[in-house]
Amino acid sequence: MASPSKAGTALAALREELSGEVFAPGDPGYDGARTVFNAMIDRRPAVIAQCADEDDVVRAVRFGRDLDLNIAVRGGGHSVAGTAVNDAGLVVDLRRMRGVTVHPGAAAVRVEGGATMSHLDRATQPYALATTGGRVSTTGVGGFTLGGGTGWLDRWCGLAVDNLLGVELVTADGTRTHASADENPELFWALHGGGGNFGVATALTLKLHELPGFAIALLLYRPEHGPDVVRAYRELVAHAPDEASGAILYVTGPPEEFVPPALVGDLVCLALVTCVGGEQDVRKVAEPLLALPHEAEVVGAMPYADVQCMFDDPPGQRNYWSAEYVSGLPDDLVDVFCASAEALPVPTGCQQILLPQGGAIAAGPADYPVPYRDAPWAVHPFGIWADPADDERCVRWVHEVRAALGPWATGAIYLNFIGDEGPDRVRAGLGAENTARLAAVKRAYDPDNVFRFNHNITPA
Repeated sequence: MASPSKAGTALAALREELSGEVFAPGDPGYDGARTVFNAMIDRRPAVIAQCADEDDVVRAVRFGRDLDLNIAVRGGGHSVAGTAVNDAGLVVDLRRMRGVTVHPGAAAVRVEGGATMSHLDRATQPYALATTGGRVSTTGVGGFTLGGGTGWLDRWCGLAVDNLLGVELVTADGTRTHASADENPELFWALHGGGGNFGVATALTLKLHELPGFAIALLLYRPEHGPDVVRAYRELVAHAPDEASGAILYVTGPPEEFVPPALVGDLVCLALVTCVGGEQDVRKVAEPLLALPHEAEVVGAMPYADVQCMFDDPPGQRNYWSAEYVSGLPDDLVDVFCASAEALPVPTGCQQILLPQGGAIAAGPADYPVPYRDAPWAVHPFGIWADPADDERCVRWVHEVRAALGPWATGAIYLNFIGDEGPDRVRAGLGAENTARLAAVKRAYDPDNVFRFNHNITPA
């Protein structure tokens, strides 16, 4: 650790040199700058460098290395583990770097490291183009993509990493580096699921796909009909085109216009079908669900960028998530899934989610460090609540759901869906065969493990 005098001099220089803004404890705006998506995280960095461009990122990383500060990187700040901030270290905050440049002729988009899904989706929508994004608009594109990236379009056009064309990085020694299939290909491979272990991603280039239209069918059922709904959904997905996706969600009935007042605040089951196409396309896919007794429905065409906002959570909530990928969806697992939902903490924002895979996910490159792509289904207990008094019961519920799924779990996991669950789960999220290869790349680009506030890969 640097002496106080050296640290003070270096901080003054950083304030002078950075085009963006620098926050330290006591500065106006510091508390707002250190706040992240998960309200359970309350950390106090020594310095927050809100970078305006890649030159600022280089300056900030070199400042942190010179003072021997731990370095965290913030894109969207959506990590449930709160890895975008640390205590007594440096945060390289990319939120001012949110530019999105669409190249429609090349069917590609360049996205700066601080952009969110909303920035990406709103920029590509006027061109009737899109790529796989997260299921909420506030997720950061960088962390989402480098962690693998699953969303409503993944059965149709693959995981986000399957659409990754290039990454601009600032590495641990403050060097600018570019990775693509032709340039630093081993690093590029590692960025297909290895997360932020190898540097600060200042920009990513992603492949775009023509999106002529988008439509949804959202149906609400009483929870006692859940097993029939899940079985119908299972058969629907088995015969659906790759353009169709969606989810089953157990939630607290929200105070929305389409929810009958008698069900607001009670446990309900939602079935969502998303479809590349129009209303007729989604109605055809969702026909088995529409035939079941339901309390409400919303069916029709909707801009993809608007669908991405449907499940946005209000800020300031407490979060604890986990997941398991399962080898199938037999009737006994359906029963266990629905029974687990009966214990969902109500009324809170907690959600028990079942997500289909298959399609372009399963057909993607087999050697990327995303070992969950072969699993046909994912279960995602998503704990989110407002009152600290609910901490114990909500966290316990997440663990109980995971435990109940154990007999069917593949062991592979999407790391963006979980918090800090230990090194064994990190290896499960990367694949045992990939871990050694990733550790070698880590040694080449970050031998001192400077970027360790993440699902960390230890340098070989």
